[in-house]
Amino acid sequence: MYFISNVVKVTIPNYLASLPIPDSFGGWFRLSFRDWLALVPPTLAIGGISYVSYQTVKKAKEAGQVNHIIRKDLDKVVDFIDIEDITEKASLCRCWKSKNWPYCDGAHGAHNKETCDNVGPVVVRHKQQ
Repeated sequence: MYFISNVVKVTIPNYLASLPIPDSFGGWFRLSFRDWLALVPPTLAIGGISYVSYQTVKKAKEAGQVNHIIRKDLDKVVDFIDIEDITEKASLCRCWKSKNWPYCDGAHGAHNKETCDNVGPVVVRHKQQ
């Protein structure tokens, strides 16, 4: 634990303090080739950390979305189906994978295999008496 503490409290601050960072904008133009080479490793480290962070946030945002293809130009997808239009029953998609939206076409089967999910359709039917 002492090693990590020493790296964080002493080594990294000493390294950063030794970097040739100019005090003015014009100072950047007066840096030597060796000075520029000294700035490459921390620049690459910051760029790499930024890239990985961005990709993580991007994937987290995409993973939170359910609908990836259906009417993405709308703020909210809403469909109305009159009960009178249903002959016996209708299977409505809940996985957002159907090519026959809003009706289920069985696309949830492949989705369930791929994601270990258990989503299926909503079946709407006339009340049986």
